[in-house]
Amino acid sequence: MCDTCGCGTPSRRTIEVNERLLASNATAATHNRDHFAARQIFTINLMGAPGAGKTALLEATIRNWRDVSRVSVIEGDQATERDSARVRAAGATAYQVETGLGCHLDAAQIHRALHRMELARGDLLFIENVGNLVCPALFDLGERLRIVVTSPTEGVDKPLKYPPMFRAADIVALNKCDLLAHLTFPLDEWTDYVMATNPRALIVKTSAVSGFGIDRWLAEILQRRRAFLERHSE
Repeated sequence: MCDTCGCGTPSRRTIEVNERLLASNATAATHNRDHFAARQIFTINLMGAPGAGKTALLEATIRNWRDVSRVSVIEGDQATERDSARVRAAGATAYQVETGLGCHLDAAQIHRALHRMELARGDLLFIENVGNLVCPALFDLGERLRIVVTSPTEGVDKPLKYPPMFRAADIVALNKCDLLAHLTFPLDEWTDYVMATNPRALIVKTSAVSGFGIDRWLAEILQRRRAFLERHSE
């Protein structure tokens, strides 16, 4: 059971606590969003199941983004700094948030992390959320873009089984596409499921290992960041 989002036995008290929690989170998220806008920091909430390849995709992004601007990362995991170490080795700054029993990051945790980071104006900030296809979708962090990373090894029906997560996505990145030749994964069927769940989502196919689709992935982020900077320029 999650300590913070109340996904255990339903009760009147749990509902009341959740409503207060989400309201408090929304206030903190608005504060974060205003902070990012004032400093022109384009922030991406990267979500997905454990093993989808979120950190690997981050590593590929960092290595190919160096000539554009600095990349900073807030890493969320229940324990260890292993992913932060990978991000730093790829060339980005990273701050680790260990959530313990918590199954997601919340806006207050991001706010506290911001006070401990030295973010520069115009940074690209990734928030790699805790690996989970349920709770992270419920919590606004103040981000400008939500991306769900998934992979063919998870099966074709994840958009149907976890609709709130896929509905929350601006972009759905199908990572590990280098494995498609070795798996039974009907791509058209999966695409239909994503579109039925969230017709506004953009699907980007990638492989952090082979480099397939990384140029398209980077171009999409760059385009959305450029639009954000134009809206929040002085």
